[in-house]
Amino acid sequence: MKILVTGSNGLLGQKLVALLSQQPDLELVATSRGPNKLATLHPHVRFVPLDVTDAGQVQRVIGQEQPAHLIHTAALTNVDECELNRADCWSQNVTAVQHLVAACEQHQVHLLHLSTDFVFSGDAGPLAEEAAPGPVNFYGESKLAAEQLVRQCRTPWAILRTVLVYGVAHDYGRTNIVLWVRDSLRAGQAIKVVDDQWRTPTLAEDLAQGCWLAACHHATGIYHLSGAELRTPYQMALQVADYYGLDAALITRVNAATFSQPAQRPLRTGFIIDKAERELGYRPHSFAEGIALVARQTPQAE
Repeated sequence: MKILVTGSNGLLGQKLVALLSQQPDLELVATSRGPNKLATLHPHVRFVPLDVTDAGQVQRVIGQEQPAHLIHTAALTNVDECELNRADCWSQNVTAVQHLVAACEQHQVHLLHLSTDFVFSGDAGPLAEEAAPGPVNFYGESKLAAEQLVRQCRTPWAILRTVLVYGVAHDYGRTNIVLWVRDSLRAGQAIKVVDDQWRTPTLAEDLAQGCWLAACHHATGIYHLSGAELRTPYQMALQVADYYGLDAALITRVNAATFSQPAQRPLRTGFIIDKAERELGYRPHSFAEGIALVARQTPQAE
């Protein structure tokens, strides 16, 4: 089996490289825009530069590599940046998928496309795969448009949706709910955390495992891959404070209207993951287990 991963420098991409590089009888090709951040961590993994917004590059790399499966994790996922820079968002999240679909069709590649709970309105959750989409921001619109392109693909495809991914990555500029709360409280910094948005937070290692299982099962259709526990960010923050023994009095409970962000957020999403559990054998960690794993991976900060 040969798997090509886009976005290998990102959080999920890094976890996929770590997981797939350990599998016997698997040839892995890591691709990303910009220099390979994993060269020292995974020196034996072959890396090929790839800008997925460049149609010529996409055709050339997929044509040369001829993977059996392509796991597409590369995307612009900063929700406010997508709202403010719509052309760039569309190029990275939609046009790129158009190029990948065309190349996968030409070379008979199984396309596994990562998507998001933000394709939904947030009126009800947790959500099953057949729930009707209705994005409330431009990021969600771009990801839904990409899903529609993937669904028209004439070779086997799977859409893997996820929710609020957290974890530890190498040389990675962005933070996430667990690290942000921990680092803020350690610095004695008071934080405001919303308690009127609901999510099923997803450990990056679990999402990588779900992608691998989908490839192994030659899965087709839509799958929801997330944690199993519905939490508000405020509840998550309290759990992080409790795990690290930090001062929860620094955490102020607020609602989403407190913040003036460029992009609206859906209020209630989260996923029902029964299908992935039943058909793929997907078994995510609990949020408590996820926090403990993050703690083990960042001992220098303890």
